[in-house]
Amino acid sequence: QVQLVESGGGLVQSGGSLRLSCEASGFTFSTYSMSWFRQAPGNERELVAAISSTGRITYADSVKGRFTISRDNAKNTVYLQMNSLKPEDTAVYYCKALAVSAYVYWGQGTQVTVSS
Repeated sequence: QVQLVESGGGLVQSGGSLRLSCEASGFTFSTYSMSWFRQAPGNERELVAAISSTGRITYADSVKGRFTISRDNAKNTVYLQMNSLKPEDTAVYYCKALAVSAYVYWGQGTQVTVSS
């Protein structure tokens, strides 16, 4: 059974940091591209950061220089280190796994709230 379990969300003041984790099971993690998306109320879900199976990384312009995505294939986990958080980063953050075959799995999401 495939599972993506996010953790690490919470309430933080503007300028603070959080580290999100997404632990995967039920599929061959190392062969999947992993990414973080977020969705704020009233907004569409948007890509935050992605890391391919070969380690290629992309970021949304809005988080470049503040967020860092990484993966640990031995632990089947992808991370999102978020620094210098802003109120506009407030959203539910989702983990996504994408196979070469286009199979897609989503986590249940974790809430991040940044107070001003």
